[in-house]
Amino acid sequence: MSEQQKRTAQIERNTKETQIALTFGIDGTGESKLDSGVPFFDHMLDAFTRHGFFDLQVQAKGDIEIDYHHTVEDIGICLGNAVREALGDKKGIKRYGNAFVPMDDALAQVVIDISNRPHLEYRATYQTPMVGQFPTELVHEFLWKFALEARINLHVILHYGHNTHHMIEAIFKALGRALDEATMIDPRVKGVPSTKGVL
Repeated sequence: MSEQQKRTAQIERNTKETQIALTFGIDGTGESKLDSGVPFFDHMLDAFTRHGFFDLQVQAKGDIEIDYHHTVEDIGICLGNAVREALGDKKGIKRYGNAFVPMDDALAQVVIDISNRPHLEYRATYQTPMVGQFPTELVHEFLWKFALEARINLHVILHYGHNTHHMIEAIFKALGRALDEATMIDPRVKGVPSTKGVL
């Protein structure tokens, strides 16, 4: 794929709570450069990027002295916008993606439809409310804002697990793999894969 054809986007979001610069490439190599100010979240975004073979750069400054909520939420907004912009007219994409990812004791499944109808179905219960300093409730916040802005139908099912870190990491890895599949170009697809003729 030539440089001209590469599906990429650059997003900036500046509010009184956060300042974010994000660059995303669908057709990447799994390289990330992440500085959100939230170390566990950077770890999860790195897992998403590597397992989806995307390229992702995030530079964020947020009011993390209050808590991590605004930073995680706004990165979800920016990443969703970047995915939608990078996809362009969506011609030739597979549209659907499904991934099961085990991580030791945990098994996560993510199913995606790039439908232009945003929805999040989230079935996950964790063993602890925190991983270090990171509140597990922010996983839902990130995924909902990501799905909303990317305008995708996103189903996240955590089948089981004991270790909360493993459970969340399995979700982010599965998210990367499912999105990779859904965004792949299928040479059999003429236009967009929809009976409506538009996504």
